[in-house]
Formats: sequence, structure tokens, C-alpha cells
Amino acid sequence: MVFLSYLIEMNEITKISPPSGKPVRERKPDWIRVKAPMGKAFEETRKLMREHKLNTVCEEAACPNIGECWTKKHATVMILGDVCTRACAFCNVKTGMPMPVDALEPQHTADAAAKLGLEHIVITSVDRDDLPDGGASQFVKVIEALRRTTPDTTIEILTPDFRNKADAAVEAIVAARPDVYNHNLETVPRLYPNIRPGARYYASLRLLEQVKRLDPSIFTKSGIMLGLSEQRLEVHQVMDDMRSADIDFLTMGQYLQPTPKHVKVDEFIKPQAFDAYASIARAKGFLLVASSPLTRSSYHAGDDFAKMRQAREEKLARAGA
Repeated sequence: MVFLSYLIEMNEITKISPPSGKPVRERKPDWIRVKAPMGKAFEETRKLMREHKLNTVCEEAACPNIGECWTKKHATVMILGDVCTRACAFCNVKTGMPMPVDALEPQHTADAAAKLGLEHIVITSVDRDDLPDGGASQFVKVIEALRRTTPDTTIEILTPDFRNKADAAVEAIVAARPDVYNHNLETVPRLYPNIRPGARYYASLRLLEQVKRLDPSIFTKSGIMLGLSEQRLEVHQVMDDMRSADIDFLTMGQYLQPTPKHVKVDEFIKPQAFDAYASIARAKGFLLVASSPLTRSSYHAGDDFAKMRQAREEKLARAGA
């Protein structure tokens, strides 16, 4: 009876409404609204990014949490330029022919992290299918510069899939030993042709599996967006696939349409549904789960890293007891 009640509740709070032919409402529900960015600390963070000629995914992807994060002087640096070689239906980053790789970018990133006094930094990038290694060597150089300049800062990377170059790219980055390796699956396999046409679901899973195989001590992390017409059982299957790849940390957040030219929001998922998904994910064995409408890959990344490290220590202690 308890399980039946759970199924009824989940069906109600995660159900997908049938298409009505009417335009998707533009008004966001109350739980998805955030304060406009402002304040001295926010401006100081923006100024520092500009001084060091750095791009941030916070700006380029129109992240709803930019006000909160930048006020705390947290920013996710986006290396390898601000132009992507792909055109995913959900992403606000520009598509086109990228500029040459900036040789000074690794040290600029490290200098900015030192000035901000970051305990934890997240580094991501655009897709660079034009480069022989997909941009992997720039990730390595950034990690090395951070280790030299601010050795106490823990490093989280969020990489693309390095299409057709993944094996060598992942080997090089893992050898540089970031603390967290994140690569987002983004959505369920059925939606890849429309949402993430330049990528392959199982290739992304294999990438994360390879990280663990090469160095089990590196935390792995992946995330998906909800509200794109995925079904509840499809989300559960993604969780199972992630656990099969030994992924430590799952993030789930609401998809928000950046501009009218991007794929529309199919549904605003209720906070209760995010909580229910989180409970299922924890039961499946993830070390850590972050699941809420405003959750993004880098949101509260420093705090979450500390929680994940503690969870691993507790797990090892139980295993050795």
C-alpha cells in the first residue's frame, strides 16, 4: 500500500500534460523566480572577470542564480572562448567559429581565483570540435596553473564530451587530477535527437565511467534538466545508468528557456517532485544529490564538494567497521 501510494503521488506531481496546441505560458511560477543581480560584491566579481578577460557560464548561459553566486564572489569560469561549435536546443551560448585558444587564459583564471580567495572553483568550457584534442590540453593547463597559484583551492571541471576524441582527452585531464570531474547527461536518451543532437547519451556515460576507471579517487558528477517532456520512469532509468557508471553526485534542475528561439519549457516541475526524485536517487546509492527547480551544475558547488567528501569518508568508515 505504501508503494502504491508513492506511485499515485509521483504520477500526480510529475505527470506530463498532453499538448494543447496553446502557446507555453511565459509567466514562471513563484518557486522559480529569483532576485535581480545587484550590489557591491556582484559588481566586484564582474569587474574582476573583465579585468582578467575571462568568460563565465553564469553570464553566457543566463544562469538564474548569478545574483546569489556573484554576490558571494563565486563564479564558474568558461574557458576556450565564448563561441561553441555546436547548437544544443537548450543552451544560450553562441554558436559559430571560435577564436584561437588564449595562451594566457590558464594563468588569468588562476590569478582571478586567488584574488577572489576561492576555496573551490568550477571550470567549464564551450565545445571545441575544431581543436585536435577538443580543448583537453587547455583544461590541463588551467588545472596546473591553479595548483601553482592557489594550491589550497579544490578544482571541479565540467567538460564537454570531446566527441571522437574522448579517450585521449579524458586520460590527459584525469592525469592532471582535478578533485571533481563533471560531465552532464542533460536529458533522457529519447530526447537527445532534439535537445542535444551533437552528442550521444551512451558516449557521455562511457566518458564518466572512464574517469572512475582511470582514477577512482576523483569524484564524478552529472546532471539533467527536467521539464523537457521526460517521463518519470525515464528519469529513474538515467539514475540507474549513472549508478552503473559509478557516478557519485547527481544534480537535477528545472529547464528554463533562454530565448524564444530555444526549445520551449514543456512543464514547470513542482518542488515536491524534485524532492521525490531526490529521495529515489539517494536510495539508489549516490553519495550526494542536489535536486530543486533552481539547481544548476555549479550551484553551491563548494559546499556540495565538502558534503560529498564527508559522505565518502563516512561510507568508507562503515565499510571498514
